[in-house]
Amino acid sequence: MKQTDLHVTIAGGGSTYTPGITQAVLHNLDRFPMSKLILYDIDEERNEDMYLIIQYMLKTTNHDDIELVATLDPEEAFTDCDFVFSQLRVGGMEMREKDEKIPLKYGLVGQETCGVGGFSYGLRSIKGLLGVVGYVQQYSPDAWILNYTNPETLIAESIRRVYPNANMLNACDMTISIEETMARDFGYDRKNWICQYYGLNHFGWYTEIYDKKLERDVMPELIEKLRNKPMKIASFNKGDQSWQDAWNKLSKILNLFPDYLPNNYLEYYFFPDIIVDETDSNYTRANMVMDGRLKHTKEMANEIRNNDDGNILDFDFGEHGQYIVDMATSILNDSHQRFMLIVPNHGSIPNLRSDAAVEVPAYVGRKGAEPISMRHDIPDFHKGLMEAQNAAEKLLVDGYFEGSYQKVLQAFTLNQTVPSADKAKLVLDDLIIANKDYWPELH
Repeated sequence: MKQTDLHVTIAGGGSTYTPGITQAVLHNLDRFPMSKLILYDIDEERNEDMYLIIQYMLKTTNHDDIELVATLDPEEAFTDCDFVFSQLRVGGMEMREKDEKIPLKYGLVGQETCGVGGFSYGLRSIKGLLGVVGYVQQYSPDAWILNYTNPETLIAESIRRVYPNANMLNACDMTISIEETMARDFGYDRKNWICQYYGLNHFGWYTEIYDKKLERDVMPELIEKLRNKPMKIASFNKGDQSWQDAWNKLSKILNLFPDYLPNNYLEYYFFPDIIVDETDSNYTRANMVMDGRLKHTKEMANEIRNNDDGNILDFDFGEHGQYIVDMATSILNDSHQRFMLIVPNHGSIPNLRSDAAVEVPAYVGRKGAEPISMRHDIPDFHKGLMEAQNAAEKLLVDGYFEGSYQKVLQAFTLNQTVPSADKAKLVLDDLIIANKDYWPELH
């Protein structure tokens, strides 16, 4: 593996998260010496907007010696690249809006990665990321793919079946967002934390948060604080009120089940009826993002086109970009840093099926991920929830590869946000129509 002159491709280069990733790379060039950045996307307009933003960033930070390319051509994007940062959103925000609104028609949770909306998105994402991984295997088979594309466990399961030997890590920054928000809210430094966690993606629990500086497990005191007072929105989620609702629900979960600190996304499985009742079916989170982050990004690109002065690049993405860059540097330098990753279980959680795609701490080096074993069984409550969710996810992936309507219907029915098979069939049939250009044909 090259140690200098690194070529990095961002798959989904038009994403609003690209500036945060680029900013993190620029802050870490001493550890991660990138000389070329390629933005790859199938949306030419968004990719061009992002090209202008990143070009402006490179210029204003005196990094215009880094070669910048924006392309829609896979061969140009993936030839001679060393790292691929994947953050695809197949179907864009327009399809996310349908993932959220179609389930709501039937009184079901409408969410981008959870519930049947997440399954809808998953069936699109599998095809999209299989394509990207295929291009990498064709043009740069030794490159490392660091994947942020959701829903992560469905992606990890699918890629493992087709490309079991691909150099790929699947990571989600949601745990980092939870940790960073707690640390900012309650006066801790997340960099001092060593976290024990297990689950599926967007479906897990912390069992310990050891603070190296304080020399103690701070999770019990965090749980007590959160039971009495929900977290407040951190600056990287500023302006998105839905995050405050999420933190409120996190406190609600803890008042019911105070033994472990949950991932906030469990709200969709514990309180699906409440979530539906509180959701405006005409204006969902996809609309908030389109009117917020997407609009803001477009405005930044237009300001650059108009040669406006001022603080054009105004954003705070928290640790999103830093996390993926830290993973890349841990591979590059074989430094075995610790991350939360989605990996095949293979005994990491002893009393869960071995082939489940689980989210656990792992050390990362030149050979990839080395998961950390729990060394003890998990509680039956968590195990039961995870087994049902994992079975539903596996059925969905089976349905994708087999083109099986029956398997996908079983997955929808088993999803714990769905109260009946009748509703599962109704929403599935509607989503088949909505996704006709994206899903495999089901028969």
